[in-house]
Amino acid sequence: MARTAVLERNTSETKIKLVLNLDGTGKADISTGIGFFDHMLSSFARHGFFDLELKVDGDLLVDTHHTVEDTGIVLGKAIRKAVGDKRGIARFGSKMIPMDEALILCALDLGGRPYLVYDLNLDRERVGQMETEMVREFFYAVSYGGEMNLHVKQLSGMNNHHIIEGAFKAFGKALDQAVQIDGRVEGVLSTKGTL
Repeated sequence: MARTAVLERNTSETKIKLVLNLDGTGKADISTGIGFFDHMLSSFARHGFFDLELKVDGDLLVDTHHTVEDTGIVLGKAIRKAVGDKRGIARFGSKMIPMDEALILCALDLGGRPYLVYDLNLDRERVGQMETEMVREFFYAVSYGGEMNLHVKQLSGMNNHHIIEGAFKAFGKALDQAVQIDGRVEGVLSTKGTL
């Protein structure tokens, strides 16, 4: 049975509809109004083998902040909902992704305690139409919406596009690893017996 979530979030700043299938094939149909962000989310879905449908109408006349942050909140909540009671999942995931000169590490734990450690060195104000400072805001929102401990670390890199894309791909691969069912896990993978 596919693990899916359908979420909508409507505020005075954004209107978001998201459909996520953790057991997909990497199909993405994404429209946020921010081309570079669409590309990053498509990379996340493709490399994590998640099916992701996302439509965002945001107040882009202001800037990209509300659109990117609110998308992160909804995606995090969708991950949390789709993974369900976490019975049998691997729980932890990590991946190191090379993207030309950039090398990015992502590690995460779906243990229910949100925390973000973010270490990307971005030196441009924006890539495309997206402010680079919004990359951290996105991962922060995902980590708290998804109740996950998330580490995103740059080991090398100079090109901001490569660094950011490496981070999104590494996040997709690490999450794919964490949500996999492991036949050795009885119940949930915790000494406390609950996640």
